[in-house]
Amino acid sequence: MKKTMKTLIMATALTMATTGIAMATPSTQIWIPSTDVQGYKSLHLGIDNYTRTSNNSAVSHVYDLGLTAGVLPFEKLQGEVGIDYITNGNNGYDSQPLYFNAKLGTPEGSLFEGSPALALGGYGFGTNRDKGSAFRTDQDVIYGLAAKTLPVVGRLSAGYYVGNDKLLLDVNGNKENDGVLLSWDRTMSEISDKLWVAVDYQGGKNALGALSFGASWAFAKNVSVIFGYDIYNEKKLAGENTFTTQLDINFP
Repeated sequence: MKKTMKTLIMATALTMATTGIAMATPSTQIWIPSTDVQGYKSLHLGIDNYTRTSNNSAVSHVYDLGLTAGVLPFEKLQGEVGIDYITNGNNGYDSQPLYFNAKLGTPEGSLFEGSPALALGGYGFGTNRDKGSAFRTDQDVIYGLAAKTLPVVGRLSAGYYVGNDKLLLDVNGNKENDGVLLSWDRTMSEISDKLWVAVDYQGGKNALGALSFGASWAFAKNVSVIFGYDIYNEKKLAGENTFTTQLDINFP
């Protein structure tokens, strides 16, 4: 799993109506949040790039420098908070590039024998909350997730998200601010314990919806890189598909 390999986050998405997207990322799979949570007093540095696969995209590349810290000292209830510095080539959004996220979670087996991992969190809390601005960044996405690791199969996750209905819209400007969160991930120990793969999906005909897949390689105990690809549900809002690289470094 990416948190084990990467000490997981990302991608999850914060998008700006029809003019751009940005990511404000708690611990994730490739694109959607995961049930993984940073350990107490640990710090995760993420450097994520989302590069367009076509020059025809109306939305530019996205660059995300993020810090996520574990803040709860409990074994069965864990918590993290994070901040991201995000640019996407749009001066309106880039003028206020800070975004915040937070998450509470319980590991598998912590509530009772065989219990799934659970997580409740939020991301995309931008600093431009001016209702009269064309460059608002308060997507305010709230989500819940459950995950279970099965022998041989790997980990399956499912959940749901709801965001700001004034910003998460479809191509016609109608409210489209919720959807499912689904993923599968697995450490490919048959090949190497350093190799992790994942597929995830975020529903919704908005700028957040996407199908993503990729793989991670751990170059050291605390350093790994994800190579992935994102296929957006609504390219008129999110832009053309992206190739993503995500460098993850954990301290200590």
